[in-house]
Amino acid sequence: MSHLSDIKLKIWRQAGPDQGGRFESYLIPSISDEASFLEMLDVLNEQLINEGREAVVFDHDCREGICGTCSLMIDGQAHGPQRGTATCQLHMRKFQSGAEIVIEPWRASAFPIIKDLMVDRAAFDRIVESGGFITAETGGAPDANLIPIPKPVADASMDAAACIGCGACVAACPNGAANLFTAAKVAHLSLLPQGQPERYKRVEAMVETMDEYFGSCTNHGECEAACPKEISIDVIALMHQDYRKAKFANRKTLSRS
Repeated sequence: MSHLSDIKLKIWRQAGPDQGGRFESYLIPSISDEASFLEMLDVLNEQLINEGREAVVFDHDCREGICGTCSLMIDGQAHGPQRGTATCQLHMRKFQSGAEIVIEPWRASAFPIIKDLMVDRAAFDRIVESGGFITAETGGAPDANLIPIPKPVADASMDAAACIGCGACVAACPNGAANLFTAAKVAHLSLLPQGQPERYKRVEAMVETMDEYFGSCTNHGECEAACPKEISIDVIALMHQDYRKAKFANRKTLSRS
């Protein structure tokens, strides 16, 4: 195990959503290269508290790359320089002694800053809520092999379900679009038999809720590059296809009622 020395941090500080913000500089004299990025911020906050200063506010929870709350822009990259990695899984060995690291919150109008590096991602919750839930009567838990699902389809559904809702796709997108997030949430259900009864109702509601908060997708592909779970933008194409079908199917349903 080795140590890095004189790590300079340039961190965005903002007291609240309606107040102006600024960058402040800090120095970490020494840190293990095996420390995670969030552990490095813990060390900084211990320093600040011991000096009688206010700690830096940032989101974190599981620290295992599952919950998606560790949402930081590091040196201009969502979650930092290591592809396919959430901030909590990023380690200090990716940096060098004497490095200056710029740390910011997500920069998106749909994610207003709460304080310092913490943003409000409630807009994601609104999208998920609009999708409702599966109402198909399935009874007790059946044996997994009773419903035949081709392995490529099951794999594609699981790949989409890997989305942790961190918001990196929105932060990286020049348009502040949430298409990758929404498409992943749509795809992991629409690809499976259990998701068929509400398939078109769900995609219509989720896409239109998304459009209330976020910008439009113009296929830059930055979302896929920033995603810590490396979800493919193929799911966006599937979502658009289902949305067009939904508008037609739901229109026919309404005309008969």
